[in-house]
Amino acid sequence: MGDIRRMRKLFAATLPALLMAASLAACSEGPAERAGRNLDNAGSAIRDTVDPPRGPVEKAGRSIDRALD
Repeated sequence: MGDIRRMRKLFAATLPALLMAASLAACSEGPAERAGRNLDNAGSAIRDTVDPPRGPVEKAGRSIDRALD
């Protein structure tokens, strides 16, 4: 019974620290992420140049895709 209580205390002590660390890690964007986003945007621009949207529905779909990314 003592082992279970010890595990619960350990879990209760480490969970807040892990949540705080995870929230801080997700708040800033690094240079590799910015470069990747720029490459994605360049790829989308090239695709639109080579294969433009064929109608208003396809154009709206691509706009929605970009907004969600």
